[in-house]
Amino acid sequence: MSPDQVVCIVPTYNERENLREIAIAVTNQGYRLLIVDDNSPDGTGDIADDLASTNPLCSVLHRPEKEGLGPAYAAGFDVALSDGAEVIIEMDADFSHDPADLPRLVEAVDRGADLAIGSRYVPGGSTPDWPLLRQLISRGGNFYARTMLGIPIRDATAGFRAFRANALRGLPYSTSEASGYGFQVEMAWRAHSGGLQVVEIPIAFRDRTRGNSKMGLPIVLEAMRLVTVWGLGRLWRALPSRSR
Repeated sequence: MSPDQVVCIVPTYNERENLREIAIAVTNQGYRLLIVDDNSPDGTGDIADDLASTNPLCSVLHRPEKEGLGPAYAAGFDVALSDGAEVIIEMDADFSHDPADLPRLVEAVDRGADLAIGSRYVPGGSTPDWPLLRQLISRGGNFYARTMLGIPIRDATAGFRAFRANALRGLPYSTSEASGYGFQVEMAWRAHSGGLQVVEIPIAFRDRTRGNSKMGLPIVLEAMRLVTVWGLGRLWRALPSRSR
């Protein structure tokens, strides 16, 4: 697969400290980069415009306000698919996801996967910078999602993933119920439920060293609420009709 058939979508909100370097790391591999900026007050959007004007592999989508990760990715998916991308990648702007791992995700799709997830929780994956409590919370959340939704995916919350374009077109990303990181769980669940081939590729996930995390309690609570609702709905539908 030609590298220019791959589009990496990077949502940004106040990422001026990381954006130039992540753009270089992505485009030096020949991949296209689509920056989706939610009107960052720190000037990230201006940096994105400058990158788009000087690097033919960079483009930018400006959104009027911060609406969350899910809507940002959905808007980026629309653009990437309309531009003829064959592989669409999600990744963070803060180097938590190592750009050097991008070819491994693309190769997995090239070998037949519909969705390749950069996973912390399969053999070879790791979170080397995390304290034990954070690891337990993350693993517990993934166990809960896996159990409630009946999916075999070890890292359903992972935000580093590659979709085959035709597979992505069949997913209801534009009508996702989740706006935060629950979007990642929802898309993994929808992909598995739809019979798509999902594979997990081990990665090392590292903490950001510059800028501030966008993860907060409301995002976590939204994901937990939705997973519970989806899971209970799945269990209800599985009951014999006479038992309902």
